[in-house]
Amino acid sequence: MGSIDGEIPAVWFLISSIGFVILTFIQYRNTGKSFNTIFLCIMAIIFFVSYIILVIPR
Repeated sequence: MGSIDGEIPAVWFLISSIGFVILTFIQYRNTGKSFNTIFLCIMAIIFFVSYIILVIPR
């Protein structure tokens, strides 16, 4: 079992990003282009960019 050392694994950002993309798609199908749809899309982009930043070696 992993230890809790305050570090968030990068894969959680990818999983969250995929989840936000799915929620955005569902929200867009139900309500169309709304504030909530745009917000979910922005959150998906932010989490995906965070994942890319963490994965790219320095």
